[in-house]
Amino acid sequence: MTKILFNLLCCVFLLFVSFSCNDDESLDEPPVVENTDPQYLELDSDYIFDQDKLLTFDLILSEENLAFINDDPAAEEYVEGELKFEGETISPVGIRYKGSIGAFVGCLSGDNWANPSGYKTCPKLSMRIKINWDNSSDKFYGLKKLQFHSMNQDASQMKERLGYHLFRSMGVAAPRCVHARVLINGKFSGVYTLVEQVDGRFADYHFDDGSGNIYKEVWPLSGSGEPRSDASYIEALKTNEEEANIDIIKEFAQELSASDETNVKQVVGKYMDVDKALSYCLVDRMIKHDDGPFHWYCGGGDCNPHNFFLYENPSENKVHIIPWDLDHTFSNYTNPNLVLLVPDAWGETRNNCEPFDQGGPGIQQRSAACDKLINGLVQYDTEYDQLKQEFKQGPFSQGEVEALIAKWKDQIANVTEEAVEVHDWEAISIAKWHNSMDNLKEALTLARNN
Repeated sequence: MTKILFNLLCCVFLLFVSFSCNDDESLDEPPVVENTDPQYLELDSDYIFDQDKLLTFDLILSEENLAFINDDPAAEEYVEGELKFEGETISPVGIRYKGSIGAFVGCLSGDNWANPSGYKTCPKLSMRIKINWDNSSDKFYGLKKLQFHSMNQDASQMKERLGYHLFRSMGVAAPRCVHARVLINGKFSGVYTLVEQVDGRFADYHFDDGSGNIYKEVWPLSGSGEPRSDASYIEALKTNEEEANIDIIKEFAQELSASDETNVKQVVGKYMDVDKALSYCLVDRMIKHDDGPFHWYCGGGDCNPHNFFLYENPSENKVHIIPWDLDHTFSNYTNPNLVLLVPDAWGETRNNCEPFDQGGPGIQQRSAACDKLINGLVQYDTEYDQLKQEFKQGPFSQGEVEALIAKWKDQIANVTEEAVEVHDWEAISIAKWHNSMDNLKEALTLARNN
């Protein structure tokens, strides 16, 4: 009897507990689950382009895949690999070498610098990492691609980062850029610049409306002053390739082509944010980006500019110039490269706007101001001069620029020494590095006094 009573009391107790639990509203809430997403999915690209950090990236490739890209870097073919970063592994990713002629000069076994070929001979080459290798939605800190530039043509290791910074300081949408320490299969490769890819993520970050078209190296007008073919614009698209709506650039080109000296300035003002366009022109000319959109290379019956992107903001119906490939900036102040040199002052024309010899036999260019778009911008002379004074007294002043260079020098001093320890004579010596930075400072002084 006692046992039966005991069991009955237990049942009553359990029922009481059950009803009490059911009445507890807190149990209706979902259980707390700890977020286990990796950091590279949680944080955005500002983490990668933090100007106060020197980050390390480790690229992992099989022996076979590494040998494949080393045998022919100029082919720029992707192979599969992994990216290790701050304790996390992103796999698979695509990895390849990248660059145009200048990126491979002196670094491949082939003997024709104008047609790069052969196997890799330098400790490092510029590289591109495709995060969305296996799945187009994959991102790394909000990015789909990483670009590591070798700086093989810049012993100061400062020109790209400084050039992009100066554009951005004047309100121009320009790639973010930092130094980075890169390993390949756990072995130190070198110090690189990590330069933001100009793509849809770039447009979203830098413009209020990032849904527009990005074009690579297609100017609205051809060298003859005519609108280009639809196929030329479409081939240059880097975003919205499937829609291929090129109405804005076509309309801009048609109105430019039909304009004359009396109204070209108004056409340019209609299709461009004049303040930002002039800021672009000012910085470009002050830093002597002579391999950029104001160097019109001539050959094959036409003349065309090089190393730039265009972005169409569909909300404003405006076209923006985006700078690219700044590794030769400042050089033509103190160590002229006659092939790259733009001898004209801003707005100057020569040879009746016909191609002229510059840089050696068979190498020709045409004055940039012969192009109607540039000619229209040149006519904003008062605004240009005002921006020039603001630039020289502000972000381009000696104090501001030298403080930046000192800060970045401290960031990469240890890895520059590490490069010498690992790669010996193939790396930039510490003495050459210091001398090149002194040379850069001299070029900056000449630019300010220009």
